[in-house]
Amino acid sequence: MAALMTRRTTLQLLSLTTGGLLTLPGDLRAGQPKPAKLGVALVGLGNYATNQLAPALLEAVDCYLAGIVTGSPDKAKTWAATYSIPARNIYNYQTFDQIRNNPDIDIIYVVLPNFLHAEYTIRAAQAGKHVICEKPMAMNATEARQMIDACTKAKVQLSVGYRLYFEPHHLEMRRLAAEKSFGAVKVIESGLGFTVPGPNSWRLDRKIGGGGAIMDLGVYAIQGARRITGEDPISVTAQAFTFDTVHFKDIYETVFWQFEFPGGTVAHSSTTYSSYVDRLYATCERGWFKLEPAFNATGAQGITSRGPMDVASPRFQQVAQLNAFARSVRAGTLPEASGEEGWKDMKLIGAILQAAETGRKITIDWRT
Repeated sequence: MAALMTRRTTLQLLSLTTGGLLTLPGDLRAGQPKPAKLGVALVGLGNYATNQLAPALLEAVDCYLAGIVTGSPDKAKTWAATYSIPARNIYNYQTFDQIRNNPDIDIIYVVLPNFLHAEYTIRAAQAGKHVICEKPMAMNATEARQMIDACTKAKVQLSVGYRLYFEPHHLEMRRLAAEKSFGAVKVIESGLGFTVPGPNSWRLDRKIGGGGAIMDLGVYAIQGARRITGEDPISVTAQAFTFDTVHFKDIYETVFWQFEFPGGTVAHSSTTYSSYVDRLYATCERGWFKLEPAFNATGAQGITSRGPMDVASPRFQQVAQLNAFARSVRAGTLPEASGEEGWKDMKLIGAILQAAETGRKITIDWRT
């Protein structure tokens, strides 16, 4: 808990100039029925929240943008005007915990830098709000388990921002594998990488980002393999490289890893911060199918050994993700992109790094 308090202090110091924007319980409406849509508050108004989540919430049918949490008074004013957000639903990081008194807000979506995910997920749960935490879920598997436990104790739902769980191309990849349209899947290749501007990007700071590309982008490559097979890996080998020591001081520049799955599939995956790759490929007994690009938020493209995939791309992939979580909240059912799924990915990242650092094959024990 001391680590969480340190992170809270860090973020509060960043927002000491926020001034007002306090939300007082007495300012809330009383006795009015809840709207058909569930209210979502975005915590952190960076690029992803601005250009993807907020527009997606305008198209969602089961939830809507009800509130924001930001350390910038200028952003607060702009968002309030753009999305008609009332003053009572605007918070800063010093008033965040008052959100517990706001019946307009049902769901909190944490879109902060990685090192703050655990703190704000736990505080949101303690405020009695359901939570979506952007990926990667946490800095490590231990933090992820703490987040799950906090939400379980508070009796609120927890989901990770895995938009591709609901994206049509990725669903088609799963269907082709499950139905063995080309025979059993034997080998999977998955990779995601891009060049990170630096050296001052927060993604390159291990204390904030958690470990570079393997944390930020590697989750997608891990998910691609896991979702196609529908299985969890039983072992991993890995190799890590750093050539540009100016930009990559305490994180790996590029990581390769190989998963073995219990059904006999092998996956070879990669992630990097120094070049572009965006690919998910499955080769089978009698053909193949792939997405390229596969993981970016602007849309996937699919093809098989028999021809193009006949799949439409949504304008915002997050719409289906947000609607699905809102429906889980209403029904009281476990979200598909659950906290447990996020914990598995954090456990796998830990195993990949252990394999790369030791040069050994790491057996993955899912009982612990």
